[in-house]
Amino acid sequence: MKLPIFRGDASPVLIVLLSTMGFAQTPQQPVSAESAADSGTSTDFYVMFGSDLIRPGLSPKANYNIGTGHTCKFLKKNPIGDELTFAYTYENGGSHGFLHTDYGSHTEALGIMKNFAIPKTKRLSAYTWVQGGITTMTGNVGVQNRFYNGESLGAIIHFNDRHSIWIQETFNKVVTVPWYTTTCVGYTRSW
Repeated sequence: MKLPIFRGDASPVLIVLLSTMGFAQTPQQPVSAESAADSGTSTDFYVMFGSDLIRPGLSPKANYNIGTGHTCKFLKKNPIGDELTFAYTYENGGSHGFLHTDYGSHTEALGIMKNFAIPKTKRLSAYTWVQGGITTMTGNVGVQNRFYNGESLGAIIHFNDRHSIWIQETFNKVVTVPWYTTTCVGYTRSW
């Protein structure tokens, strides 16, 4: 089934992402939050909504993200990151800031995230996130594929071990496109 907002190769990737998340890392026995923390691993599913501010001009554009990440115990001491991620992003490139237009980009990116504890609080933490992938630009005569690079800095507000809100600022660069920043707020569910 083709969804109307997705053009080009994005629909199959999104379907695979959604189908794998339902089966990813399902434990055979119930696992408590304490035992998951002791094992050093967790799986996150996130949805983010935000706005791009394209440079030059500061024109606001829609930016919607969905993705998953897995914290790996063997990466805990890695200075670059401890969580491997996969994300799909839709960005509107047309004239209607937050509505869908034929001009847009669909990005699939792999990334590595480093989570940091903030001293004297368990409700707030921070992270850095480096991503790279392919962005598909639609709406022109031909579909254009370009390399995507993004670096993020963010904060996480933890409600409990399973639910949190993310707030992040991202510097984005796509070859042949001016650089732009993205401010996003999102919800995360962890297992």
